[in-house]
Amino acid sequence: MSEPAATPSAGPHVAVHVSSDGHCGEPQRWAGLARGALVARGVERGHLDLSFVGRDEIAALNTEHMDADGPTDVLAFPLDAEISAETVGPSAAAETGGPDATDAEAPVLLGDVVICSEVAHANAHIHGRSTDDELALLVVHGVLHILGMDHYDPAERDQMQAAERELLAELHESVVGP
Repeated sequence: MSEPAATPSAGPHVAVHVSSDGHCGEPQRWAGLARGALVARGVERGHLDLSFVGRDEIAALNTEHMDADGPTDVLAFPLDAEISAETVGPSAAAETGGPDATDAEAPVLLGDVVICSEVAHANAHIHGRSTDDELALLVVHGVLHILGMDHYDPAERDQMQAAERELLAELHESVVGP
């Protein structure tokens, strides 16, 4: 099942396309959360694919791309080498009406976020939260990875977790801890 999110005609032109394994609840809700997180982080134009897959598919992706065995909860695959305000916000050409101003309106392919609903459900019980809260955290976590955030060193981890809490407080009814 595949459901594109609607993009408003005014304001940011950010689209999120969702494909679902049927176990994620309301796909449009997650598209809205991902879009909201992108816009809140300054993205004004772009396209993100958000996929909910089964354990076998995410395990294969995890092995292929991360050299890790077994299923994981979320993987993010940024498409642009560097996502920046210049690539996803208003461009200098558009602001000045320069010759490549029409390029500023072209969609930026942000990347893919892949979530395993089954792993999210299992982890929700371990972390003492609802599956809904766990999925919300994974959507936001994946979006932040797409935008270049990481959690490999303690300072980056603290910064990313603070951004997750902020976005979840703003966009999701429950605030999920680290």
